Amino acid sequence: MDDRNVGYTQGIGSSDIGAFADNLAESLDRQMKIAFEPEERKSLRRFSSTEVASLLRVSTSNLRNRHKDGSFPEVHTDNRGHRFYTAQEIDELRDVLGRTGKNAESYRPGRREGDRLQVISVVNFKGGSSKTTATIHLAQRYALRGYRVLVLDLDPQASLTTFFGFRPELEFAEGGTIYDALRYEEQVPLSDVIQTTYFHKLDMVPAGLMLSEYETETANALARRVQPIFAERLALALEEVEASYDIVLIDCPPQLGFLTLTALAASTGLLVTVVPGMLDIASMSQFLKLASETVKAVEEAIGKRVTWDFVKFLITRYEPSDGPQTQMAGYLRSILAGQVMTEPMLKSTAISDAGMTQQTVYEVDPSQFIRKTIDRALTSVNGVGDELEQTIQMAWGRR
Repeated sequence: MDDRNVGYTQGIGSSDIGAFADNLAESLDRQMKIAFEPEERKSLRRFSSTEVASLLRVSTSNLRNRHKDGSFPEVHTDNRGHRFYTAQEIDELRDVLGRTGKNAESYRPGRREGDRLQVISVVNFKGGSSKTTATIHLAQRYALRGYRVLVLDLDPQASLTTFFGFRPELEFAEGGTIYDALRYEEQVPLSDVIQTTYFHKLDMVPAGLMLSEYETETANALARRVQPIFAERLALALEEVEASYDIVLIDCPPQLGFLTLTALAASTGLLVTVVPGMLDIASMSQFLKLASETVKAVEEAIGKRVTWDFVKFLITRYEPSDGPQTQMAGYLRSILAGQVMTEPMLKSTAISDAGMTQQTVYEVDPSQFIRKTIDRALTSVNGVGDELEQTIQMAWGRR
């Protein structure tokens, strides 16, 4: 028999596919450990004086003078005399400014008494619209700005979980994910599955393949009239931990199933990512229509309206030099008026190159990139984060 035909006569079965998955998982695990040596876990770099001044909204001279007069503690200094700060040290400076600076409240931007937890779902009907990229950059930006942030990975593919340096198929194969806090039997408190991350003031709840079971289980639970229903489960789970956070960001799966509906019902705001192309906009239109009709059914089931403080559309993977994209972005703005964010998230080699090692533009060493390239990416993601931050502040009745 010709060996070249063996694969066709015997066929490729489920065990072969499983072997492919195991081999990939083991290889990825090795690559992750190599990338994050010697800790074998991700860690966060230090930030320059210029970056810290921007985050704190003070001048670099003010920062320098505060160190000179002793009101700021000393930090790591390189052999050229340049100061570099950990995220925790940035937070300590923010506390000093909050006690001694003018407009002290501006250095503590998080929730105040009477402010409700802001739960923002990042959604789209279509894969490839940069939902995960937007979610993790926003989460890290807000943690660096002084907010207490929780991110939830609600996608069984667990891309966001991987971004945080976890291997979900290895570390959470037996549990420890958001599924445990949502399932209908042996449900655990949300606090039991929250992971403290390497990023100061940023916690996360991982996902895994078992989360896909939620779709089937929810259909069965609805048939059996199990309470509380899916539309209330995440909101109730968040009540246990809401005092510990200012902002919750949810990375939703790219379809309108029970997982996404669970997130929508628990949210105070929605961020819809969209690539400015005709097919992507058409897909988003279908998503919005279907979401509207489905949420109405949810409202009837729970006996109350589902409302959000805001719904914003974020243009992603945007190339300003691309004529058709610019035209479609303008089209979106004309149809959806003030709901489309002014700042787009640019398509950037810095963002994509950083993503190759499960990093963001806040994590990578800026010296490893062409200065113009990394600055352009940072300006873009900072602009998006700052614009949405203003929307969050307005929801709390400020600005």
